[in-house]
Amino acid sequence: MRKSLTHSLVLLVAVLGLLMVPTVTAEDPMVRLILFWDEACPSCKIVLKEILPPLEAKYGAQLEVAKLEISWVANYELLLKLEKEYQIPPERRGVPTIFIGDFYLVGEEEIEESLEPLIQHYLAAGGVDYPAEVGASPTSTASENAPAIYMAYFYQTGCRECDRAEHDLRYLQQKYPQVVVESFSVVEQASLAEWLGERYGVPEDRRLTAPAVFVGQDVLLDAQVNAEELLALVEKYAASGAEPTWQGWEQARNRATERIIARFRSFGPLTVLAAGLVDGLNPCAFATLVFFVSYLTLSGRKGREVLAVGAAFTLGVFLAYLVVGLGFYKVLDLLGDLLTTLGRWVYGLTALLCAALAVFSFLDFLKARRGDIGDMTLNLPHGLRMRINAVIRRGRKSQAFVAGAFATGVVVSFLELACTGQVYLPTIVFVMSQPEMRVRALLFLVLYNLLFILPLVVVFILVYYGTGSKQLTRFLQRRAAMVKLGMAMLFAALATWLTVSVVA
Repeated sequence: MRKSLTHSLVLLVAVLGLLMVPTVTAEDPMVRLILFWDEACPSCKIVLKEILPPLEAKYGAQLEVAKLEISWVANYELLLKLEKEYQIPPERRGVPTIFIGDFYLVGEEEIEESLEPLIQHYLAAGGVDYPAEVGASPTSTASENAPAIYMAYFYQTGCRECDRAEHDLRYLQQKYPQVVVESFSVVEQASLAEWLGERYGVPEDRRLTAPAVFVGQDVLLDAQVNAEELLALVEKYAASGAEPTWQGWEQARNRATERIIARFRSFGPLTVLAAGLVDGLNPCAFATLVFFVSYLTLSGRKGREVLAVGAAFTLGVFLAYLVVGLGFYKVLDLLGDLLTTLGRWVYGLTALLCAALAVFSFLDFLKARRGDIGDMTLNLPHGLRMRINAVIRRGRKSQAFVAGAFATGVVVSFLELACTGQVYLPTIVFVMSQPEMRVRALLFLVLYNLLFILPLVVVFILVYYGTGSKQLTRFLQRRAAMVKLGMAMLFAALATWLTVSVVA
């Protein structure tokens, strides 16, 4: 009797377990996908620990995820193969990346937004298998006696292209042990970059850019630094090897330094001013600008408060670039991964805000077409604006908001540093280390930064005038529909632009 009772209890527990845990029968569809990730990637950790577990718990045995860490040669080769098959543009390649059926998802935000709908789509379609064989062996590597191939790799802190280039170079070293890569900061080793650039025939306006790889008689710059091009060079030098062509370059250091200084002298004030203005209009800087202007618009702040916040934010941007130019560049090396993660969050939040403003502006356009413009001049609807104001005023005093604007200006300037001054800023930073040129370099650095913040100054002045000028208000009321439609199109374009920047 005891044996029978025990047996019955075991059967009952087994039945309950089957009811509690999702199971798959032969008829149940299954979705199999591949996630490529990297141990040093913060976004990958979020996908692994926060995004995938709830989906795996929800779909149970109907969802199978192959999680492949790209430090393994076979995994990285599979990633390269799938990127080529799926025709992923070079500027979008990176980790985390998911391949599911006929689709690929790149980046934490895209995976979080689109993965579950794709899982549901393929379950409804009867399931989908892995897009490639998982666990395949890597292709053969070179023999142990192969001659060494030396490469000089130049990087810049915060450079997204450099992040992917470093993945490619690590893969190359694992696959071909004879590859030896020596890494140099293009800012700290500007003289070496200049010397190699002249020796390899690199145009002067590209000698201090990153990423860059010099090997044998060949050089790869910017987007050319990718796994396919690097593999081709390894095959080219597999039999003969490639000596470190930069050995003994110290004898020519003074000459290389003089060329950088000569190029710096050729800039002239107008050249530096133009460079600062152009860099101040780039996507990264414009994302920063839109972030605060949008927030000020949403919060309903006006007049002097806008000027105070704008001045604090602009001062933060100016001082951050000035400090970097004065030689505190090494601090950014310690924050490389953190800056990349913060940058994606800032641009992602800005994109969402721009998308919301595009919707509100289009709704205002429809109201204006009907002649209802009483509650939309340069603002959100009255009720929403009052609720936002109430939240802000309960949580922050004006002084704290100004301080927050200054701190944000500093932080976001570090985030956008890699998108600005690709030639001029590294040159000025290097020349600052030359005592005889320090005063002129400091002057040029100040001029560059002043023109860099000019778009911010103009926009904040326009916001101040727009929120405090009755004449402008009356003008906008007369042309409300046209203005609101233009704003909707502008914010929609910005949201798209920033989203592409995040997932790229």
